[in-house]
Amino acid sequence: MNRILLSALIVGSVGLAGTAHAADAAAGKAKSTSCAMCHGANGEGTQMGTKLAGEDQAKFIAAMNDYKTGKKDNAMMKMQTTPLSADDIANLAAYYASLK
Repeated sequence: MNRILLSALIVGSVGLAGTAHAADAAAGKAKSTSCAMCHGANGEGTQMGTKLAGEDQAKFIAAMNDYKTGKKDNAMMKMQTTPLSADDIANLAAYYASLK
């Protein structure tokens, strides 16, 4: 009986640990003000920066992390992404994905 209970607790704990909270598009919008200069007020893209509106969240997160780690070489993006947390990046991804 104790083994069954212990097993159930372990399985339940693993399941909870793997649950991520949903990204917050409103928080992403608030964080996006520094992105607007190059990517446009609504992520529509400009001559200085690519379109972000409608971007796939996973693709956006991967690109931001690549800039942050230096895997993608762009000094401006490195400077912009360095202070961002994983939650900030996820929130930005949710915001830009929500735009058409």
